[in-house]
Amino acid sequence: MQLLVLPGDGIGPEITDATLRVLTATDRLLGLGLELETHDIGLKALAEEGTTLPRRVMERIPQVDGVVLGPVQHYDYPPRADGGINPSAELRTAFELFANVRPCRSHPDLSILRHPMDLVIVRENTEGFYSDRNMVAGTGEFMPDEDLALSVRKISAKACERIARAAFELARTRRKKVTAVHKANVVKLSDGLFLREVREVAADFPDVELEELIVDAAAALLVRRPHTFDVLVTTNMFGDILSDEASELSGSLGLGGSINAGHDICVGQAQHGSAPDIAGQGIANPTSLILSAAMLLDWLGTRHTAPALTEAAARIESAVGAALSDPATRTRDIGGSLGTAAFTDAVVAALDEEGGA
Repeated sequence: MQLLVLPGDGIGPEITDATLRVLTATDRLLGLGLELETHDIGLKALAEEGTTLPRRVMERIPQVDGVVLGPVQHYDYPPRADGGINPSAELRTAFELFANVRPCRSHPDLSILRHPMDLVIVRENTEGFYSDRNMVAGTGEFMPDEDLALSVRKISAKACERIARAAFELARTRRKKVTAVHKANVVKLSDGLFLREVREVAADFPDVELEELIVDAAAALLVRRPHTFDVLVTTNMFGDILSDEASELSGSLGLGGSINAGHDICVGQAQHGSAPDIAGQGIANPTSLILSAAMLLDWLGTRHTAPALTEAAARIESAVGAALSDPATRTRDIGGSLGTAAFTDAVVAALDEEGGA
């Protein structure tokens, strides 16, 4: 099983190293036959090759089984014409990674919630208000003059249908409920189209309950009654915002895994950014990327009918949970005292202990 590893910017190399240690330990325990191949992207690649996303990397992605992508600092990149390509957006559009899947499960003594959270946000990944990825040429954001800026929101029936289907298929494996989050009371045409497609897909899943919520209410109810949600499906920007809210409510933005999946390619990517202010200090929490890599293994296990990969994902998640459950083995950002390497030691030790049980 070949995995392409792209460490990225800021804390990316540090949390990627931690993730590779966990993957290597899991491979040792279960004999997965993982082959890990690393390439530079981001600011390092820009300095050395004149582009943040070398062509050889893009050409390699369809040839491997999956990708582990570290956070990128694209806000600081130069214009695209000068080599400043946003790798995250480029991978999503070029390979039609239309589903951003973000589970949020609360940790009892880390969450501020009164009720437990165990939900998944399924976010459309390729259009919406994201102007760097919603046009075949040019950008969806432009300025007719220096005092007027316009932004185009692209919503297509195709994209809505396939993200809705992904959500319903996932819900069928969980508690069989989908909540469609929208703003059709204001953006009536675009979110109206989204709801139309969701309802049509829902007809194919009579065993799954469909709930519809305006995004304002959804944001509030994630706090008030998170335990009533199972799978939430929504458009790009709403999903981005709500998944960050849900992760923070569940314990920390740094604790949630995430994958970007298409029909044939999947990328495990941390939910958070590159945190350049703490880069190189050895204090970054690698949990999100570790869990994202576990989600990638689970996706590959399902796709290839490979139970060992599914088991590997479950073991990694369990080991991370064990480390997070003990205040003595938490990182500083969530009230512990450990740095990146020591926390990774704790996760690997939990893996070894579980493997020897």
